[in-house]
Amino acid sequence: MKKYIDIFYTFFKIGLFTFGGGYAMIAVMQDLIVEHKKWIDEEEMHELISISEATPGPFAINGATFIGYKHGGFLGSLFATIGVVIPSLTVIILISIFLEQFSSNVIIQNALKGIGAGVGVLIIKAFIKMGKKVKKNWYNLFFFVLAFVVSFFTSFSVVYLILLTALFAVSYQAIKGGDISND
Repeated sequence: MKKYIDIFYTFFKIGLFTFGGGYAMIAVMQDLIVEHKKWIDEEEMHELISISEATPGPFAINGATFIGYKHGGFLGSLFATIGVVIPSLTVIILISIFLEQFSSNVIIQNALKGIGAGVGVLIIKAFIKMGKKVKKNWYNLFFFVLAFVVSFFTSFSVVYLILLTALFAVSYQAIKGGDISND
């Protein structure tokens, strides 16, 4: 039972202290789950991010469910998912109850602006950590730049962009034969 309490508490902390959704959560998960607890390794974290982006549902829930299952089976996934959801659910309920007071409270508005800045830092931190692990080759660089330009300068759906780059990677590998990472 101690393992499940640890899983719950770990994901409760992740859910409680990460604002801004999945991208901000990646850096916190990386620190807690990969580096400190060592429940998964770097490669599994990268796979988790890729799979979570390509599957329905929020990254927080997909990540918690996967890591919880990997570390503690079905009960681990249940405790992790509940742990990561409770803080957000509680905040949403409180905001809905006090919405009028929150929207006109200067202190809360300033706190939310500060949180927004912190979220940006978490996203950049996750980007840098993940970028260090990506193999540097012309193929990855080309698709990184292309995906960045398309997502930044157009209204093209990021979901379709991820699916298209995955399709191009599979097609390239099939045509060339071999592993893209060796280019």
